[in-house]
Amino acid sequence: MTYAILFPGQGIQHVGMGADLFEKHPELLGPVADEILGWSLRDVCLNGPEDVLTRTDHLQPALYALSFVLWEELAPHLTEPPVAAAGHSLGEYTALAAAGAFDFATGLRLVAARGRAMAEAAAGEPSGMVAVLGIDDDKAEEAAQRRRADGGRLWVANFNGPAQVVLAGGAHDLDWFTTHARDYGGRRVIPLKVAGAFHSPFMDSAVEPLAAALDEVEFAEPSIPVWTNLTAAPVDDHRTALLQQLVAPVRFTQTLTGMGETGVRMFLHIGPGNVTATMAKRTVPESEVHHFSHVADVEEAADRVGSLIQ
Repeated sequence: MTYAILFPGQGIQHVGMGADLFEKHPELLGPVADEILGWSLRDVCLNGPEDVLTRTDHLQPALYALSFVLWEELAPHLTEPPVAAAGHSLGEYTALAAAGAFDFATGLRLVAARGRAMAEAAAGEPSGMVAVLGIDDDKAEEAAQRRRADGGRLWVANFNGPAQVVLAGGAHDLDWFTTHARDYGGRRVIPLKVAGAFHSPFMDSAVEPLAAALDEVEFAEPSIPVWTNLTAAPVDDHRTALLQQLVAPVRFTQTLTGMGETGVRMFLHIGPGNVTATMAKRTVPESEVHHFSHVADVEEAADRVGSLIQ
């Protein structure tokens, strides 16, 4: 059975995540990571508090590191390689590391630089993101365009599945949309625990510092086709895709649909939470979906999944 691997982005964090991984993989999650980051990865993940963990300059390296280590746990059990890889926002870096485009330490440096740049951009003015349930993609675009036509700052930032999008914008713009959501078919609006309006022009000032970090990296040819958030397809120039991703929407619905159309029949979510697994099941309902969020998940299910892909 052909399968793809998926890695999560922000929004699924909780204090205490990764306790089993820190115990099993101190060679990656201990002093090596702390020296790169300049702070204790273990302490932030296990002790928080939540407002410290949720800081995007902390959270991005944390999710990248834990997801990559889970991939290292799972990969030896897979009898055939995946035919595709993707990650949601930050998770695209994990997908590239899993595919060998760069090593763990290089990826950690990149996501640390990305997190710092995005945190600084978000500090400029009050902004954020909301998930919207029940709304069609075109209606979400219509709402954002109307708000911008009236002088506001609102954009569709994530396409996450059927009738689920994320909007990014200024605090007043999000308040406006929350008031008018039902006019566009939105059934529920959920504020997200993120530091700012990611994947929108609010991140323009983060582009230059991230470009400097990316320019220091020599990308290898990925061993697995990595589908980028930017185009919902594999690309040759991942450096440019990662840079443009900062200010462009995450096209995850289109990515999952495209993978299904190319023959992917099983998706493996690898990392904390199970969000990309849920997205995959809703978007490609005929697919088989498994999630690996803990060492125990790998121990319990990896061999069974490995036999399915033979």
